[in-house]
Amino acid sequence: MILLFGPPGAGKSVQGQMLAVRMGWKWLSTGEMFRASKDPEIIEILKSGQLIDDEQTYQVFNAAVAEAKAQQYPQIIVDGFPRTKDQAEWLGKHLKETGDTIDVVIALEVPESEVVERMTKRGRLEDSPETIATRMNIYRQKMYPILGNFAEQGIKIVHLDGTGTAGSVHDKIYDEVVGAIV
Repeated sequence: MILLFGPPGAGKSVQGQMLAVRMGWKWLSTGEMFRASKDPEIIEILKSGQLIDDEQTYQVFNAAVAEAKAQQYPQIIVDGFPRTKDQAEWLGKHLKETGDTIDVVIALEVPESEVVERMTKRGRLEDSPETIATRMNIYRQKMYPILGNFAEQGIKIVHLDGTGTAGSVHDKIYDEVVGAIV
């Protein structure tokens, strides 16, 4: 399993999809699954910039991983999960139960000013200036403890500059991922 981390608007989804197509792997994005939801409660949470509760997130994650395994994908790229330390601890226990592992965590580093510019252009329902500020604050508070948890477990974490063209960032990710799983 490959995890993609980075602030909102860092390009995780674009990069995850590019890597999935290039390698024949499955890209899973909890954000995409939630945005596709017809549940009014989930839509309101997304608009506020807050995180979806853990139980709903675990259900979405479990269902998506089970489906990817049923389709016999050789590797899964996860974008947008875990987002809290509790979710990271749950994922660790879950992986022990399933025998799966995290091969590498790719953390895309993008300056906040560029994140704001990118998110403003893409025009999703959750991309208002207030929501962007909320999401950036949540990211800073939640992500570093998760990465620390992974580092303590000996999971390889690679911090990459997420600025530049999608192709140049993809090449850096590809090199790191292939190096980590071969």
